[in-house]
Amino acid sequence: MLSMQKSSTFVFTSPELDSSHRHPGNSTRSDNFSENPALADSAFIDDLSVSHRASISTDGISNESLESWDGDDQSASSPIPEPEVKIHDVSHSFDPTFPTTTTTTRTFTFNMIASHETDVSIDDVTPKVEELDDADELQCIKPSGAVDPLASANSTHSNVTATPVNVPRKRGRPRKHPLPIPGGQLKITKGRSKTGCITCRRRKKKCDETKPSCLNCQKNAVLCEGYPKKEVWRSGKQKLEEAVRAQHMVSRSLPFLIDGIETDVDRRFLDHFVYGFSRVLTLINDDSNPFKEILLPMATQHRGLMHSLMCLSGSHLSGLDPEPDFISRKYHHFHRAIKDLQENIKPFTPRTPEEESELLVEDPIIASTIALSLNTICEGETNGEYRMHMDAAKHLLKHQKPRNEKFRQFIVEFFQYHDVSNSVTSLDRRPAHLNGDLRLPDFVPHAQAGMFLGVFDGLFNYISEVTRLRDRIRQRHSEGYEPAVDYQILSEAVSIDSAIRLWETSYAPNTANWSLAQLYRQSTWVYLYRTIRPSQPGPKIAEVVDDGLGYLDQLPQDAGAYSIVLMPLFLLGCSAFFPSQRERIQKGFETLKSYSNLRNIEPAFKVVRKVWEVMDTNIEESWDWEKIIKDMNMDFLIT
Repeated sequence: MLSMQKSSTFVFTSPELDSSHRHPGNSTRSDNFSENPALADSAFIDDLSVSHRASISTDGISNESLESWDGDDQSASSPIPEPEVKIHDVSHSFDPTFPTTTTTTRTFTFNMIASHETDVSIDDVTPKVEELDDADELQCIKPSGAVDPLASANSTHSNVTATPVNVPRKRGRPRKHPLPIPGGQLKITKGRSKTGCITCRRRKKKCDETKPSCLNCQKNAVLCEGYPKKEVWRSGKQKLEEAVRAQHMVSRSLPFLIDGIETDVDRRFLDHFVYGFSRVLTLINDDSNPFKEILLPMATQHRGLMHSLMCLSGSHLSGLDPEPDFISRKYHHFHRAIKDLQENIKPFTPRTPEEESELLVEDPIIASTIALSLNTICEGETNGEYRMHMDAAKHLLKHQKPRNEKFRQFIVEFFQYHDVSNSVTSLDRRPAHLNGDLRLPDFVPHAQAGMFLGVFDGLFNYISEVTRLRDRIRQRHSEGYEPAVDYQILSEAVSIDSAIRLWETSYAPNTANWSLAQLYRQSTWVYLYRTIRPSQPGPKIAEVVDDGLGYLDQLPQDAGAYSIVLMPLFLLGCSAFFPSQRERIQKGFETLKSYSNLRNIEPAFKVVRKVWEVMDTNIEESWDWEKIIKDMNMDFLIT
């Protein structure tokens, strides 16, 4: 079997062109060839007058030469003849003066390799065409118009294959994307992008990489988690050096200036406590307010008290603006304050002087218990959460005298005010009669009132005595004694009535605090009347309630007196038998809530409305509002 060796030994020989066959005026010839033979006779450029034609012949190759290649007669050592392909170039000049025809012969030689297989017929020989590396080389050979058909037929049965004249178009549709050119630049496959947002990469979705949040997440209504932080590659040596530097690096963090004020929310709580909340806790709403003048400086030196005050301020602020950060932070301060109290208060009563000295605690611990009891007012808690804090303060005040004199006066007045007020709405909470300097002072005419009206001027002594009379009357009524008010109770009531008539305040007339003092005086007398007399409407009780509401109307809506109006307003409400009085009571509760925004105002008015319902159905039972509150499963402070 014969085959053609595919190698680069294709030899192209061209003898020197005889210059004598050229016309001197037509020395320029075209070496360009076209694939299409039909284009050989056409002019390519208007100025070019020479056309080029080529004819191909195979001299020295015939059918007889093919027979000599038959296997037996051809020796293995005999050389294979090198066939030659001659190309005759005929150039015609169309110069009208010198018509000349020039013929040039070019000879191509091919190296042939014979296969020494036996019994190979000429029909079994399949010519193998050498592939060209560059398709443009096909344009280097231009066939002539007349080709010998015998030579063309014999060439198909020989092992010698000339360069194909035409490249036939392949069958089928052309490729939409052509094959890459050999040796050209290969297309690099691009991998998945790793610069998308975290959400799209987790969801395995294509991210549009819009900053700060991608539009794909917004379109799908999902939270875009942003983009991962770009990390710069570091060698192991660099990482080790950074670790060594981190160990020896001086910390840039600074300690907090005040323990308990650690975040932006804490600073909001502090500003609200100083400029807003402290004014609704006492009569004094200027810089001499004890919560700002006494407790706040003390809290800067004691972490537990600062947590208690920030919890108190956060509870009030979250009532105005229920932002989640305010709510979570106030609970943080509450738990820290409780933990500090548990660590500093020992749960036993001293029996020896040594134990009493061990029990002594700092003044901020006592102040912290008072602040936490006020927190129940801000939260509007009605399940008796205040009890444990008030009991802790009572325990400490009984066994220890505060060291700071200003703080001692403030804390005693504060505790007595809330303790006596608590007895008005509960059955089992009675005022604590502290000994020595901590007891309620006796009535002194024209005594100077302190931070809370009614304590140092003796008015709360009368409220405590009325509470004891109610307990005795309730007990006689439950035991079936008639009348429930005996002569001894009646005699004590007349004595209290005379004291209330003589009571005067130290505030100047026609001022907001003077009107508040008259409101307290009216409500104390109403409390006494509702205790001694049957629960029936009458001209006396109606007149006192109307006068009390008149003093309430005289208070400016921004007066500091509104901070302690709840208790007298509650007593007047439980004695309002007429609809006109109830409307004024309801208006008073609304004004009070808009001023202080303390959340114990709403449950207090809820109890008053319940008392009104009992008045309209069973008027005799409306006398015992303490029992009505207990039946409602409510227990709260009305301060």
